[in-house]
Amino acid sequence: MNHLPEGMTINAEITPEFAEILTPDALALVARLSRAFEPRRQELLAARVERAIRLDAGERPDFLAETKAIRDGDWKIAPVPEALHCRRVEITGPVEAKMVINAFNSGADSYMTDFEDSNAPSWTNQIQGQINLKAAIRRTLTLTQQTAAGSKTYRLNDRIATLQVRPRGWHLDEKHVLLDGRRISGGLFDFALFLFHNGHEQVARGAGPFFYLPKMESHLEARLWNDVFVMAQDEVGLPQGTIKGTVLIETILAAFEMDEILYELREHSAGLNAGRWDYIFSCIKKFKLDRDFCLADRAKVTMTAPFMRSYALLLLKTCHKRGAPAIGGMSALIPIKNDPVKNETAMAGIIADKKRDAMDGYDGGWVAHPGLVEPSMKEFVAVLGDRLNQFDKQKPEVDVQGSELLNFQPEAPITEAGLRMNINVGIHYLGAWLAGNGCVPIHNLMEDAATAEISRSQVWQWIRSPKGVLEDGRKITADLVKRLVPEELAKIRDGGFDGKFDRAADIFTVMSTQEAFEEFLTLPLYEEI
Repeated sequence: MNHLPEGMTINAEITPEFAEILTPDALALVARLSRAFEPRRQELLAARVERAIRLDAGERPDFLAETKAIRDGDWKIAPVPEALHCRRVEITGPVEAKMVINAFNSGADSYMTDFEDSNAPSWTNQIQGQINLKAAIRRTLTLTQQTAAGSKTYRLNDRIATLQVRPRGWHLDEKHVLLDGRRISGGLFDFALFLFHNGHEQVARGAGPFFYLPKMESHLEARLWNDVFVMAQDEVGLPQGTIKGTVLIETILAAFEMDEILYELREHSAGLNAGRWDYIFSCIKKFKLDRDFCLADRAKVTMTAPFMRSYALLLLKTCHKRGAPAIGGMSALIPIKNDPVKNETAMAGIIADKKRDAMDGYDGGWVAHPGLVEPSMKEFVAVLGDRLNQFDKQKPEVDVQGSELLNFQPEAPITEAGLRMNINVGIHYLGAWLAGNGCVPIHNLMEDAATAEISRSQVWQWIRSPKGVLEDGRKITADLVKRLVPEELAKIRDGGFDGKFDRAADIFTVMSTQEAFEEFLTLPLYEEI
């Protein structure tokens, strides 16, 4: 391409269709935002590393003394636009065409389309995702597929969900685009391309541009996003405050800075979301060397666990105090079509999860499958009635202390079945991810990068923790894991699934047994796609 901004190179195929997204003006916006904010991104990533070293040495997080005035202050975020008033059920999923159409048509109030955890970020997936969203916003996206019964065409309904876009987190690069010889931020790349092509169109349609912001570990990272929004709005000619962002509180460190995160984004905030799976992973990662830390089987670590309950109630109270929407996280359960008994159990779990969120005071919650929209909606409607939110539930009885956020229970049971499940899920998901699929139903659960992170990090931590002992008294060791890997790999192969599972088994074995802990499993994986 001879129209690239000065200093930019792209080392990937640019088809004529891709070129309609990678236009000179769109890439110029990518370049300007990257040059303006890349130094700060790198500083914040370095700060993460320094904080992790201190945590490994025994430091414990707490609410910040230097921002106490913000926590104690009487302030609220700017009012959210009408399109975000009602968010009882939000559906999430990757940016492939069929998912986009089905999610828009699902009956959910909102659709969070995902360039991050449920999307394997190959070049094709990222750019085709931008193409799909641009067409969907303009109501021109269709998809025709051949089935055993003939061809089936998917198209958008007249009434569709409100779109929210999740770009990649600050830690992820876009390796195919170099600026001044360095990789650019994947999140800025996703954000800038989407905003350039769709910002004005969404404003004209009265619904956007709205974003979900992942993986933050501090209010300074939220400040960076806010400054990106301010500059980007000036660059594309949108009034300040047009962009709105919902922050996923999915790290233990961010849980101590929720007020501050809302404050930094207060003109652009659309509230907070309880990103439970990444939150559990974050707890394991941040306290991985603590000899007293050890969580039970993944299936036993639910939203009723003490540290999860404290986190959920603190998020709710913080949001409503600031006039901000509080959105509940996603249960990984999905409908089970071929087993009525198991399906009934799964649906009961979904209903209980959404009922608890609604009764607590949450304004909405997430689902991962269109079949869960209606039963989830019933639970929120039963509590909210005609109200758009539950801001009146201020939760004065909630007074979460830092020690309660760090009360990591349950520690038992740890079972061989739980260990095998972690190994199986880890290999299965990694194999699908390497083949280009970042959102995979495994054992009747919808797995994405966040849930797979729990599986591999838990195995790593169990090996090293003195509490990593099975119910029958056996200590979990690297040798035990290595003996179980071939058995679980054979089960996956016998299931007839699609994926690069042999390579995935090798990666999982190394990542779960090596001495060093890999910060994110997607970082080394990204170099292979």
